[in-house]
Amino acid sequence: MKYFFLSYLFVIAIVVSAFGFRGSKSELSPLEIIPDMDQQAKVKYQASSEFFADGRGARLPVKGTLPMGFEVPAQPASATEIAKPARVAFTSGLGYYDTGKVGDFYGDGLPVEITNDKTVFNAEFIKRGEQRYNINCAICHGTSGNGKGVTSKYGILTAFNFQQAGNLDPANAAAYRADGAIFDVITHGKGLMGGYGGNITLRDRWAIVAYIRSLQIAAKESGATLPLQ
Repeated sequence: MKYFFLSYLFVIAIVVSAFGFRGSKSELSPLEIIPDMDQQAKVKYQASSEFFADGRGARLPVKGTLPMGFEVPAQPASATEIAKPARVAFTSGLGYYDTGKVGDFYGDGLPVEITNDKTVFNAEFIKRGEQRYNINCAICHGTSGNGKGVTSKYGILTAFNFQQAGNLDPANAAAYRADGAIFDVITHGKGLMGGYGGNITLRDRWAIVAYIRSLQIAAKESGATLPLQ
């Protein structure tokens, strides 16, 4: 019984020391073991700042700044014309162009929003895909798509190999990835790969898909490229 009361008093002392007495106040700064970014070196909204000559903390965006997801508007041909509005490049639409899916299933082939626009779907489209692939994908998947990028030398050996035998054959479920499935992984990520939906525009994601297909075709048939129809 003696040890029970001693243990009871010990628990009370721990609780009181940890949480303090209810309603107690102090002018001292609280002890923050884990600050959780409570204190940040920033100027809060509608606050003054001596850093700027006008004393205002709120500043206008830098000239030329556009909201994330918008592209630079086309410049008018003459001073009398009005520039076209910025075009959304990231969306949360439900169509194949936005999701890579047709209903609940991954689609195959490039969306008509690209293939029907000959100003977009041309040799430059593949070159754009190559550029975006080399910037965002080659470090893991390799420049040839064989899954042996720079990261493979540092223990990351799970990057998908687009050059696997049979990966151009839809009947080979173990190796084949539909165009929509590749687009979806670029957008949302999979496994150790993070999503790039907030970094790569919709059109550029499809350009990467097209370039991956050209890598696969070229590996299977030397000198071949993705047909532009």
